[in-house]
Amino acid sequence: MSKIIPGRITHRHDGELVVFHIGMQINRWWRPDLWLPVFTAMPRMLRELSRDADSGFLGYELLLGRGGPYVVQYWSSIDKLYAYAAAPAQEHRPAWTRFNQMARKAPGAVGIWHETFLVDRAESVYVSTRPMGLPKATRAVEVGRRHDRARDRFADGRTRAGSALSETAAR
Repeated sequence: MSKIIPGRITHRHDGELVVFHIGMQINRWWRPDLWLPVFTAMPRMLRELSRDADSGFLGYELLLGRGGPYVVQYWSSIDKLYAYAAAPAQEHRPAWTRFNQMARKAPGAVGIWHETFLVDRAESVYVSTRPMGLPKATRAVEVGRRHDRARDRFADGRTRAGSALSETAAR
């Protein structure tokens, strides 16, 4: 289990930042034969992306929503996100094809959704948490005096808020 980072942490990231939310909605819980294949596809994709340093994938958070699981993903480029989604030799494209085939046979059993955000500026703060979110996906930095308030961190754009944490503290 990850160690708690004491104090106030924010993130630092220079360059393009994409936040991608993707999830599934299980509409027929009593039909695991329909939703389980969709459910098990995402961990394979996340493992594949996490192993490929050139993919543009920065990290993710797995969450549970009202209708089922969803993932918040962080990417370094919208082009890299779209390239992964379209690549026939990687996990996403075949999984998407299988989902569409299943959805035609059992309409409404499982829903899929996503939202893509190209982020111009972002502000974050994490107080005494395990590594998560933007600091985990990008670079964790201590909140300095000059950036004590959310408004100040947001005004700074890419959040050049303080000194970098040591690698061991951020993990």
